[in-house]
Amino acid sequence: MEAQPTQTEKLIRMAEDELAIFSPDSQKIERLRRKIGLSVSPSQQKAVKQELAAQMPEGFISKLLEEQRQTIALPFWGIAGLGLLLGISFRQPVDFLAPAIAFPLAITIQRQGWQLQAKRLVLKTLAEIEARSKQTEESKSSR
Repeated sequence: MEAQPTQTEKLIRMAEDELAIFSPDSQKIERLRRKIGLSVSPSQQKAVKQELAAQMPEGFISKLLEEQRQTIALPFWGIAGLGLLLGISFRQPVDFLAPAIAFPLAITIQRQGWQLQAKRLVLKTLAEIEARSKQTEESKSSR
């Protein structure tokens, strides 16, 4: 039996779905904000935000991976493709080592960067929801 995904994992999957759609970040955040607003209570939102903030790595490499995952993975895709080409062309089984190493590495880099990007999108969305709720409360109290 598979364990039920946590609320955080569900939100990350929602964000990954939004990342797959080509649109500006503001539209992604707006669509995600509506989905989160309907499915997650404010107390759960705060808990998820704290959990994601704790999970997010702060180092240079992770920041680079989040922002430039395709650029980082590109050389590994090239090495893998070249290894396949040379292995098939020259009938050298040793040349198949490059794709065997580079393909999984490129896929791992892409997946890690994608997940970091999705987590960042959820954090931005939760921050916007919080800011809007504070703004609404302030406007109600000033009346």
